[in-house]
Amino acid sequence: MKAAIVTVGDEILIGQITDTNSGYIAKALDKIGIEVFEMLSISDDRLHILHTLAFLQNRVDVVIITGGLGPTKDDITKTTLCEYFDDHLVVNPVVEAHVINLIEKALQRPASQINKDQALVPSKATVLHNAVGTAPGMWLKRADTVFVSLPGVPYEMKYLVDNEVIPKLIAEYNRPFIIHKTIMTYGQGESLVAERIEAWETDLPDFIRLAYLPSPGKVRLRLSGRGTDEAVLRSRIEFEAEKLKNIIGDIIVGFDEGETIEVVLGRLLTKKGKTIAAAESCTGGKIAQMITSVPGSSAYFKGSAVTYATSAKINVLKVQSQLIDVYSVVSAKVAESMAKNARELFNTDYAVATTGNAGPHKGDSPAEVGTVFIAIATPKGVFSQKFEMGQPREKVIDRASGKALEIIYQEILKN
Repeated sequence: MKAAIVTVGDEILIGQITDTNSGYIAKALDKIGIEVFEMLSISDDRLHILHTLAFLQNRVDVVIITGGLGPTKDDITKTTLCEYFDDHLVVNPVVEAHVINLIEKALQRPASQINKDQALVPSKATVLHNAVGTAPGMWLKRADTVFVSLPGVPYEMKYLVDNEVIPKLIAEYNRPFIIHKTIMTYGQGESLVAERIEAWETDLPDFIRLAYLPSPGKVRLRLSGRGTDEAVLRSRIEFEAEKLKNIIGDIIVGFDEGETIEVVLGRLLTKKGKTIAAAESCTGGKIAQMITSVPGSSAYFKGSAVTYATSAKINVLKVQSQLIDVYSVVSAKVAESMAKNARELFNTDYAVATTGNAGPHKGDSPAEVGTVFIAIATPKGVFSQKFEMGQPREKVIDRASGKALEIIYQEILKN
C-alpha cells in the first residue's frame, strides 16, 4: 500500500517556514505498513493543486494533503477539492457548533462569519473531527485513491493524524507489516563500514533491505523488513542484527534511532558511577550541548570550560603560556593540558578537551584548517589524538564533537 504526502503553501516554497508535517505523517504511515511513495510541496495555486491531485490519482492508494484550510481568501484547498471532485461546499452543523464553542471559550467573543465558514466542507467528504482547532479534516475518495485534507498547523495536523486518520486507515485497509531496526555506529566512514559488511549485506534475504545513513563521525544502518508475518520479520531482523554485531561490534554503540553516542555515554557513566567534564576550544560548547541534551545528565556531567580564545586557555584553564609558545595553541600538548586541568577544575573522573582550527581561516596557530586535537584525561593519565576533519567549518565542529565523545566512551568502556 502506497501513499503520497502533499504540503500546500507558498511559505514553504520560499523558505519562510520548514515543512515538519511531512516527516511526522511519513513516520505515522510507516508504523502501520503504508509506504510513502513521494512527498511534494506545492504552491497555493488552483491549477497547481488540481494538476497534483490528477497526477497522484490511482498512482497511490492514499494522498494526505496539509495546508490551505484557513479562513482567509488565500486558503483555497477546500474550493479546489470541490472542483476536482465535482462537488460543492455545505455547512456541517457539527463542525459549526464546535467552531462557535471553541471561539467563544478561547477568545471570549462571538464567532464571526469568517470563523463559521470553517464549517464549510465538500458535501461528499467524510469529516474528521478536529478537537484542537477550527479547520476539520476531510476524507474523500475517487476511484482507487483516498484523498485526506488536513490543516497545516502542526499541532492540529498531529491530532488528526493520530486520532482520526491512522485509526481510519487501519480499519479500512489490510496492510503489510514494515519493521525497522537502526544500528548506530561511530568512528568509521560509510565506505569503510560498507567494505566490512559487504558479505553479510549480500546474503540478506530479499524481504530485508539495508540503508546507509551517514553523517559526520557516524553511520546509521537501517534494516527494513516488509511482509505479512510480523513475528517472522522481527525474528529475522533481530537475527541479522546479531550477525552484524559479530562483524562490526567494535563500532556499534546502540540498536535504536535514539541510541546516540551521548545517550550511551551517559548510560555508561551512570552504570559505573563516574563523572565527566569538558574543555572546549574549536567545538565551542558543542560537546557540552550534546551531553546535556540527555535527561539526567547532571548526575554525571559537571561542566564545561569553553576557552575559545588563547587568553582564556591561559587564564581559565591555567594552560602554561610556554606550552603555547613552543607547540602552538593547536597541539597535542595544549589539548592534554586542557583536559588534565579541566579534570582538576571540575573534580571529575574523566575530562575531554578539544583544540583545533575549524576555519575557514587560520587563527592563533599555523595548523592547517580542519586540524583538531582531542585529549582525554583519566584517573590513569592523559593522552591525545590528532585528526584532519576537512571542511567546511560546521563539519569540523560536528565531527570533532562526535569523535571526542566516541573516544571517551571507548576509554571508559575499557576500565
